[in-house]
Amino acid sequence: MLDNMKMLGALAGLMKNKDKVQEAARRTRAKLESTRVVGEAGGGAARAVVRGTMMVERVELSPALLTGMAADERTRELAAGLIAQAVNAGLVQARQRLHEAINAEAKELGLEGVVPDLANFMGP
Repeated sequence: MLDNMKMLGALAGLMKNKDKVQEAARRTRAKLESTRVVGEAGGGAARAVVRGTMMVERVELSPALLTGMAADERTRELAAGLIAQAVNAGLVQARQRLHEAINAEAKELGLEGVVPDLANFMGP
């Protein structure tokens, strides 16, 4: 009950400080747009660079992996799996950065503990 009252008070304060909230959103967006993380698989044979906005910027494949992809179907399937693993690893890191950025802004606005844990919504 007390937590709900605290949250309602914080939300009422936000309504009065609309400009402050918009500035926090702008800062968070800018931080995420400039964030880049790298997910790797196969000891670096496949790498995915992911933006904080959850967009894959590029996928890098080692020369050895590329050579192997031309060899046979089994190797191509392995390479595809490594690419997927690298992209997923990058997305996990990007989600973590998103969570950190939102929590930092929420704390700045006096909403610490009010913003839900994004990890619960987005999976591992």
